[in-house]
Amino acid sequence: MRLAEVEGKALLRRHGLAVPQSLLIAAGDDVPESAASWPGFLLKAQILEGGRGKRGLVRHFETAPEIRNARRLILANLEDADTPLLLEEAVPIAREIFVAVRVDGTRQRLEILIAPQGGENVEQSAKLVRVPVETTAPATPETIYAAIAKLFPAELAARLARYAARLPDIARREDLELLEINPLALTEGGNLIACDAKIVRDDSADFRHDPQEFPLSRALAERAMTPLERSARDLGFQLVETAGDVVLVTSGAGLAMMMMDLLADHGLHAASFMDNVRGAPDETMTERLQVARALAARPNVKAIVFQTVIASRSLAERIDALVSWITAAPLPTPLFVGLAAGHAATRKMSADEAIEKLRALGVAAFTDPVALVKAIAQAVGRA
Repeated sequence: MRLAEVEGKALLRRHGLAVPQSLLIAAGDDVPESAASWPGFLLKAQILEGGRGKRGLVRHFETAPEIRNARRLILANLEDADTPLLLEEAVPIAREIFVAVRVDGTRQRLEILIAPQGGENVEQSAKLVRVPVETTAPATPETIYAAIAKLFPAELAARLARYAARLPDIARREDLELLEINPLALTEGGNLIACDAKIVRDDSADFRHDPQEFPLSRALAERAMTPLERSARDLGFQLVETAGDVVLVTSGAGLAMMMMDLLADHGLHAASFMDNVRGAPDETMTERLQVARALAARPNVKAIVFQTVIASRSLAERIDALVSWITAAPLPTPLFVGLAAGHAATRKMSADEAIEKLRALGVAAFTDPVALVKAIAQAVGRA
């Protein structure tokens, strides 16, 4: 779950990190009297997508009456006129810095990121420093200081090292996948203030936290879902629709990401991402195929890919269910099937027998995912 800025900053404040004064206002509100004496103002649309500055959804103004023009400009770039707005005190910034802690999924550990400048696309900066945080040897201010000493004056490097060393503990306690502060402002008065925050909590850890926490973030996430994404959630799995040309039906994030990468390597783009959710039914294949048929009816979609990996469940039962779905109604686009089955799964039907059964219906099936994707690319290319 990605947190809206206002709730992300409330989390930071709870852990003792400084953030600007701010308050949430409705779309038609003026500057409240409690904020009228601020030296300057920022008005920010509270949405969960990034790139708000580029989209004109963050506006700076100097005097309270200017809020009306700032609000007008922001609302002109929003689809929903009821989007909440965050009114924030403008901080006198002497320097912008990037600092974050994230889950390094490849190495299964946390990683601290620090760059001497904030802003867009800072993750690609050649000066970005990465400090691993091992479970058995947590990062200390001393190790962080050694990594960033050449990027900052000594006194600032020491302060940043102490600041960054606090973030992994916050990430662990709050079950965060990402805690990014960009920019972390060094003010003209010498203070470090988190002026913006991108915070993502692991959905699988929801049971450890108050279900009523972060109501705005939850409401914004619900509002941003498409009808099919809501339908998938109600059916027991997670769906993310994307602007691709191949509907991808998988079970599990790892398999889905592998297939998305293979498709991209061959000039194709997945139109869907499917994953399991905590507490969902053990089997949602029929439901996933139901959603896939709806996605495949869209004009930009050129193929459906069903990729399954079975360890012990019956391959025969899965193929029978797939055949029933195929024959229930004409498919709007060609179907390609990839399968991998363990020994226990093939007691009633071998992988070769499954492939032959599908091919008898005119469906291309493969045990090699690379061969599968190459066949799709060739077929789409001919089309």
